[in-house]
This record gives sequence, structure tokens and C-alpha cells, in this order.
Amino acid sequence: MLSLVVLISGGGSNLRALLETTSTISFPARVVAVGSEREAEGFRHARTFGVPTFCLPWDAFPDRNQWGQALLDQLNIWKPDLVILSGFMKLLPASVVNKLSPSLLNTHPAFLPEFPGAHAVSDAIEAGVEQTGASVNIVDEGEDTGPILMQERVAILPDDNHDQLHERIKMVERRILAAVIRDIAEQRIDLKEFR
Repeated sequence: MLSLVVLISGGGSNLRALLETTSTISFPARVVAVGSEREAEGFRHARTFGVPTFCLPWDAFPDRNQWGQALLDQLNIWKPDLVILSGFMKLLPASVVNKLSPSLLNTHPAFLPEFPGAHAVSDAIEAGVEQTGASVNIVDEGEDTGPILMQERVAILPDDNHDQLHERIKMVERRILAAVIRDIAEQRIDLKEFR
């Protein structure tokens, strides 16, 4: 049984889906804690499922590296097999990435390497392309540049606005994240290959 810590920044709709998935008896992973750099709205989902939360405010530390060390200290309490960035909107310090990767995974609302960064959904619409996607990747020191574990295309419909498209992408993100976690737990994906 894999243990997961999930880091969020916002409402946590993908977190909610993951909590629902991991609460089923047959799923080979459990969320043991949820963290954020702010009092995230998504903490309510963790509390609904009885999962502990922690908050490390970005501005409570003199610099990114000290914040990163505090995050590592907090994660050391939980000793997760995987750390999942699910809508977590801060770039982690290199010290954190180097310590956790390749067991540090990210969901991204685009078909990487297309449309990296924080505005992937808007960028895809503005580019006028017919499709974008969803990806689960290993976090490295770049911005959405780590090895891709799974991804899937999502069509952009002619009348799509940001929210409509993002909701459809989230449905795919949730499914492929659960599939990746299951594949890691059942050894169809070997993260040691990415060390």
C-alpha cells in the first residue's frame, strides 16, 4: 500500500477525486496528509475524509530554500512513498526536487511539452489549436519538463471557454493520475528507472 502526500494551492477538486479513489478498499494507495503554502480551500476535502492537513505559508520564511527545508521536515513526519503536486502553484526549490524526485509527481492541464507553465489552458485556447491534453510527469528542476509517465489528448471545442475546457481536462487528469499511482503500486511503472 503506497502512502501519498498531496500538495495543493486552491479548491482541490482533483484532490477530492483522488481522496474518493484512494478510499476504496481495492485501490493500492492512501492519502496520509494534504499540504499547502496557504490555507487552501481544498483542505475541506481532506477534512471530510479525515486526512490531516498542514500549511507552510510562503511568506513566513526568509527565502525559498528555508521554506523548502520546512516542507521536507513536514514530509519527513509522514514519510510518503509519493508526493503529488495537484494544482500546487509554486515552483519547488531545487533542494526539495532533488530530495524527492522521482517520487515527486505533477498533474498538468496540457499535453506536455506543449503549453508548460501556470496558464496552460488559456495558452492552448489562445494558440487556436484543436486539442490540448492532460499529463502526469515526474517533477524535475525545470518548469513542467520532467519525464512524462502518462498523458492523454483532450479536444478543444469551437465554443470552449477557459472553465469549460479546464473541467474536461480535469476529468482526464484525475483518471490518469489514479492510473499512474496504481501502476506504480503494482510495479508496472518502476520509478527507479528515472533516478
